[in-house]
Amino acid sequence: MNTSGDNTLAPAADTPPARRHEPDLRRMTRINLRPIASPMPLGFYAVAIASVVVGCLQLGVLGPDARQAVGLVILPAFVLQLLVSILAFGARDVLAASLMACFSGMWLATSLVLVLDPAGGTRVLGVLNAVFALFALMMASVAARKRALWLVLCVAVPRFAVAAAHNLTAHNLTGRDGLGAVSGVLGLLLAAVALYTAFALMLEDMRGVGVLPIGRTGPAYAAVEGDLTVQLRDLERQAGVRRTL
Repeated sequence: MNTSGDNTLAPAADTPPARRHEPDLRRMTRINLRPIASPMPLGFYAVAIASVVVGCLQLGVLGPDARQAVGLVILPAFVLQLLVSILAFGARDVLAASLMACFSGMWLATSLVLVLDPAGGTRVLGVLNAVFALFALMMASVAARKRALWLVLCVAVPRFAVAAAHNLTAHNLTGRDGLGAVSGVLGLLLAAVALYTAFALMLEDMRGVGVLPIGRTGPAYAAVEGDLTVQLRDLERQAGVRRTL
């Protein structure tokens, strides 16, 4: 009981203390980033090499008895593009990382079907190719400002769509027909576009300036040509800085 004559009651023992507001932490915040080399040339080179090998198989250049060898040869593309995807996620490029991860899965599935030749594997791979073509189309719709990546996607869509139609109608992956030949030609075209993109990006990274045109616009252009102020714009909403994804 309070006997001091003061009518103010002492706070109860279980009353929580007044909430203290934290000071503005923006001036005390420091963000440390670990710069990495661009992994995209490696990713595009892996796309090109695997596309050439599979395209030659579809065109009949290697012969039907080479399917297991082709499966083993394209298996490293799965590992390389998975590595590229991990590095691209670390570089906060979700578009490139997602594409490389899905390409990685495609090469792994194709390699396993070619090597193991499971029952119904060709038709299942056809369904997978169709879904990948749809995925590539969706990515192409939002990748126009990254023109090099967009061009690779624009070639990948018909290539995998035709491959899907071929796999769903042929008895095996090495069946020589019109659709298989078209898929092979589109695979070689995809390889050519991917090779050019990889070489252009590698030259740009080595020399510090754009040498071959790759058509960046908007934020993709500002990310390479903009000053530090542009680079820091909206940094508080970037992955790794914001609280949730």
